[in-house]
Amino acid sequence: MLVEDDPNIASLVDMYLRQEGYRVYQAVDGETGLDRIKQHRPKLVILDIGLSGELDGIEMCRQLRAASDIPIIMLTARDSEIDRILGLELGADDYMTKPFSPRELVARIRAVLRRTDGAARATQPPILNIREIEVDIARREVRLGGDPVSLTTREFDLLQYLAENLGLALSRRQLLDGVWGYDWVGDERTVDVHVLQLRKKLGDALKLTTVRGVGYRLD
Repeated sequence: MLVEDDPNIASLVDMYLRQEGYRVYQAVDGETGLDRIKQHRPKLVILDIGLSGELDGIEMCRQLRAASDIPIIMLTARDSEIDRILGLELGADDYMTKPFSPRELVARIRAVLRRTDGAARATQPPILNIREIEVDIARREVRLGGDPVSLTTREFDLLQYLAENLGLALSRRQLLDGVWGYDWVGDERTVDVHVLQLRKKLGDALKLTTVRGVGYRLD
């Protein structure tokens, strides 16, 4: 959820995030932002401190944090240490000063989501079921129709990550960050090779769709 009243900044951030495979909702004021957060339940909020209207970014952050632990990245034209500390003390997870690099914002979003998604994954059941496929996380075993399937370490990690994000279109970059690690350097097409191997080993039971221009989605 992007809550920003500057249309130029909002359009730029929206474009970069969609290119990275994220679904983006927008609001231009705090009241609308809170309503849409309740409606859409996003994984992260990008919040401008200097919102116009009765509910500015500081108050919106305060209300959000009182009701939820949703990750918040604050954007502001203010660069004083006091403003930065205030935003973080209110519960913001990160803070960026305008003007900022959209690429850096994307990197920070990934970093915040890795931390919060990691906490969420820790509460996942030890066994994930996808059609006839059973993924035993604790034992790191995969069974197809009750029969064991031999996967490499990376293949297992990729299948687990896809299963934990069931129904979401994930870009190759997201998959690399989530499975290979944020610091991994190499050809993004390595994802395609591992997807091909998973399809060979799990066959039609693996409903793994190629999302053109984005990456992959496990249904």
